[in-house]
Parts: sequence; structure tokens; C-alpha cells
Amino acid sequence: MVLMKNCFKINFTTKKLTSGNVQVKFHVLDTPKPRYGYLLVGADYSDQEIIDEIKLRLSQRSHSKMDLLRFTFKNHWKDDHQFFLYSA
Repeated sequence: MVLMKNCFKINFTTKKLTSGNVQVKFHVLDTPKPRYGYLLVGADYSDQEIIDEIKLRLSQRSHSKMDLLRFTFKNHWKDDHQFFLYSA
């Protein structure tokens, strides 16, 4: 098992939604291409849990890109409608 250290600098703002969930707008800095995105989390998430969740999703996205580059598709792979990532 290979452990990757995530060295992302992440800034984020939150907005409470009428549904009770929280919309997180985040910026990932210190990368060749700055990225930004949105994450939907429950109202009970702390700031550290939000950062950890963003890092987890970024890591999962990176691993799925590697799988696509190797042409190995997994049956359990699906779209994530609570995490959106864009390049600036």
C-alpha cells in the first residue's frame, strides 16, 4: 500500500442551506493549476472534518484518474453529486 501525503493548501467558505446541509466553496492553492469546487456536507461537520473530507475526495478523484489512464474500469465507480471540482 502506498501512502500519499496530501500537501494541499485549502481555503473554504460555508453557506447554510434551507435543507439543513452546508454548502462548502473551496479553493485548492499551491498546485500547478489552482482548483476550486463545491462540497455538500451535513450541518454537524467541524472545520477540520470539512478539510479532511475535501482532501479525501481529492485523493479519490486522483486515484480514479489513474484507473482511467490504465483503462481499468471498476463496477462500483459512480458520479459524486456532492463534490464538484473545477480548474481555474
